[in-house]
Amino acid sequence: MSALTLYQIVALILLCAGLYGLTQRRSLVGMLICVELMLNGAGLSIVAAAQLTDFSATLGQLGTLFVMGLAAAEATLVLAIVVVVARRFGSAQTSDITTLKE
Repeated sequence: MSALTLYQIVALILLCAGLYGLTQRRSLVGMLICVELMLNGAGLSIVAAAQLTDFSATLGQLGTLFVMGLAAAEATLVLAIVVVVARRFGSAQTSDITTLKE
């Protein structure tokens, strides 16, 4: 089994763990953490493919930096939304939030 295959398996495990957590979590912050886990799996996959194949390593690193920037922007936006929802409803649990407008 090649090193690239092992990295891709680890990236797939991160993706599956994030997807499972996203569907099973009840809090919005937990869901955010799971999405970050999925994006880290994508970044790992891009870097591993770029470093261990004939693909340009520079482009792989730039792609990973793009994924990291996207994850940072997504985290900022989601945390702002969580703060607004928590102030409005008094909780950040998804089960407590049934309607957005009363």
